[in-house]
Amino acid sequence: MSIRNAFASLLIAAVSFTLSGRALAQAQWAVEDTFHIGGDGGFDYITVDAKSHRLYIPRSTHTMVVDTDSGKVIGDIAGQKHNHGVAIAPELGRGFISDGAGSIVIFDLKSNAVLGTVAAKDDADGIIYDKSTGLVLVACGDAGVLVTLRADGDPKTVKIDAIDLGGKPEYLASDEAGKVYVNLEDKDQVAVVDLKAGKVLEHWPVAPGGSPVGMSIDAAKHRIFVGCRKPQKLLVMNTDDGKVIADLPIATGVDATRWDGHHAFASTREGKLSVAEEKGGKFEIVQSVTTGFGTKTMDIDTGAHKIFLPTAEFEEAKAGERPKAKPGSFMVVVVGRK
Repeated sequence: MSIRNAFASLLIAAVSFTLSGRALAQAQWAVEDTFHIGGDGGFDYITVDAKSHRLYIPRSTHTMVVDTDSGKVIGDIAGQKHNHGVAIAPELGRGFISDGAGSIVIFDLKSNAVLGTVAAKDDADGIIYDKSTGLVLVACGDAGVLVTLRADGDPKTVKIDAIDLGGKPEYLASDEAGKVYVNLEDKDQVAVVDLKAGKVLEHWPVAPGGSPVGMSIDAAKHRIFVGCRKPQKLLVMNTDDGKVIADLPIATGVDATRWDGHHAFASTREGKLSVAEEKGGKFEIVQSVTTGFGTKTMDIDTGAHKIFLPTAEFEEAKAGERPKAKPGSFMVVVVGRK
């Protein structure tokens, strides 16, 4: 290749990289679809399996399986008492449902058949799968512990371990390198857990935020994104030292945060999805997407650039009470990137 051609190739590559960066920076998110699903039960954390195009939705006593392309229900896993979330281990062909009654339900990802139910601890809530250790991790709020379970264990005989956290956990995120970060809602802290040692290493305050509930991670850049309710903020924290590097205003009733490699998101009961971006080394809110009342939790398919947020139609709230969902009105709002 001649020097002139080599220079031309480098110039084209540089221009392409610059344009792609600008396209990301100018990306806008908007509601593009709504899946009207119906069915009985409430809703909490939802989980996307991007490869199989499945969306797992806990509905209190059963877990719906929805096709992410069509919005149609393709499965339903019965037998829970008060479920909260789902973790999946695709390489093992298994899924795990946290049941607030104090158990973990193990099911087959292909057939949705229940393989076994494992006793956990009270208020089994946020749940994730940590591939680096092969452990399912469950935040058990009332018990104040992090439950760990071998994902490949015999569903009929496997036992849990529990790590005392020093507070009531809500949600969590793993760096896939042996550490997990857990929100302690009642202590206004994040607990840093060493999974190999089986103990808490540190407790980091979330001030100027409070009541931390949502959690996600950018492991590559050593950051966690913490959704706080009182006061309502999206925090960006450094996982090397626990320092808060950004605190951003969001709407009321946050329950989840997510990171897609470029944007951080916070979903809220108020019906506003906050989109944050780092510009010049500083995070700022770049967009607020109206998603409808009740869209407090979410999950994201980063490859398809789609965010799924469960909600329902609600009756008018009575004084001092939260509004109740109208029977059969459950739906999933789909937000996409333009």
